[in-house]
Amino acid sequence: MATVADRKEKKSGRLPLILWGLFAIACVVALIFVGDLARYQEAGLTRESQAALRDVNEPAQLDQALRQRPANRILKLVALANEKSAEIDAAARKLLDDAEPAALAKAVDLTAAGRSDLDALRRDIKTADGNVAALKPRMAALVKTGRDELESGARALGVESGTISRFMKGVDEQLAETAALASKRLAVRSEYYGAFEKCAALLVREFGTYKVTNGQFIFRIQPTADSYNAASTAMAAAKKKLAELEDEKAALKQSQLTRWKNFVGG
Repeated sequence: MATVADRKEKKSGRLPLILWGLFAIACVVALIFVGDLARYQEAGLTRESQAALRDVNEPAQLDQALRQRPANRILKLVALANEKSAEIDAAARKLLDDAEPAALAKAVDLTAAGRSDLDALRRDIKTADGNVAALKPRMAALVKTGRDELESGARALGVESGTISRFMKGVDEQLAETAALASKRLAVRSEYYGAFEKCAALLVREFGTYKVTNGQFIFRIQPTADSYNAASTAMAAAKKKLAELEDEKAALKQSQLTRWKNFVGG
């Protein structure tokens, strides 16, 4: 038979359990409230972001629109991606420029080149081609580092995980396009150097037997002229491709702007 004291002990034993239960319920309610508040705030930021980018139709207008609302976390994400894209592009360009010896950075007049000039030119071309071939892993590392920094920066802003996931999806698409363009640049540079080296090698081999008339090479036999013309045409084609890649880069920036406008649209 239970005594009064026993019943009191049972009641006192249940009290901490009841308090813990109430505390747990309060925590759940608080988490739901915080989650709802975060979603409400995120929705407000999204609406503000949409308004900020509504009239932005050119990549050059994006920076100005982002600067007008520096506290908006959604726009900060877009700003991060935009800045990192420009940073990666500038770094990739520097790698390409540094790969080329200074002598090749300026126009070379082959018709006025002496034998020693041609020999030096061939060495520079081979150096440049080797340097460009070694850039591929460095370009890949540049893109990977950029992605890691973007993800870290995005998480530091404290936006919702779903927003970060959508953001990183856009980042991966953008970086894949950037990497593909960089790969094309490397390939075309290699084509250019290969054709250039053929021109220089032929001139070294035929040095002293050809003439220059009105800026044109005159070779002893037609097959030699045909070989030189083919290499020269390949050089010109590669230069044209490099110019076209600049147009492709501009189109890429426009498509990336569309991607980020879609991102802020939810």
